[in-house]
Amino acid sequence: MIKSMTGYGVADFENEQCRIQVEVKTLNSKFLDLSLKFPKQYGEKELELRNLISEKLVRGKVSLTIEVIEKNYEQLPVSINRSLFHAYVREFKGLADQADLRTDDLFRLVLQSPNVLSNHSETPRDLTEWGLIAQVVESALQKCNEFRAQEGASLYDKFEENLAALANGLERIRTEDPIRKSRIKDKIRNHFSEWLEESSFDQNRFEQELIYYFERLDITEEIVRLETHLRYFSKVLQSEETQGKKLGFIGQEIGREINTIGSKANDVTVQQTVIQMKDELEKIKEQVLNIL
Repeated sequence: MIKSMTGYGVADFENEQCRIQVEVKTLNSKFLDLSLKFPKQYGEKELELRNLISEKLVRGKVSLTIEVIEKNYEQLPVSINRSLFHAYVREFKGLADQADLRTDDLFRLVLQSPNVLSNHSETPRDLTEWGLIAQVVESALQKCNEFRAQEGASLYDKFEENLAALANGLERIRTEDPIRKSRIKDKIRNHFSEWLEESSFDQNRFEQELIYYFERLDITEEIVRLETHLRYFSKVLQSEETQGKKLGFIGQEIGREINTIGSKANDVTVQQTVIQMKDELEKIKEQVLNIL
């Protein structure tokens, strides 16, 4: 069954020491486009994380966020450069005294000065095992895949409706084709009957030209090919593999046959049906862009 590239998944883990939360959002894209946000202390695991996402989600614009909240507050999550802090205080206080200015905001100003506060770069206590975070990531990716499958099921129903509309249009064209040919024959016969009364010409040459004209107007092959493409599209829809790109290629072939029928038909009724079929095909093409 097909999958949508639109998905969402969230998973978390919590114990006495920490809470881990992972959120995954995906949209459609021609390739795998990753945007990762996670604690810097796990930077060396980025390649492993990318490989995991690539294996599970395959394709799409993916945004993944990992948040690790430590519950043990015995140690501050930041370090204070005390010597630099006091150096800033002395400098700023001296400037304030020289300019006869108040120093009410001196403490806040010093804390916001460069390099006074810095985040810990060490791995938080009790989180040395990356495997724990990886498990939460896999759970979020699994939920995202389940979401994609649900969206794919909805898209599948829409595709079935569009294909049914195209098949009905094709059947109308197949039914109308003999009537179309009869109208063309009658039109040519009437026109040339008048010409035969007024002019003399080679009857054999006329028949050859007539055969050539009808060959150019014949749409039998296009009808057969279009029917084949519609059946193949339906078959690929039911495949278990990721088939978004293949469905796009088949959609292009369907459009080519519909356009050829419209240009060769030379018939208002057929061309009206062709317009309706083009509208249904555009819906399919738009939806195919979101198929994995």
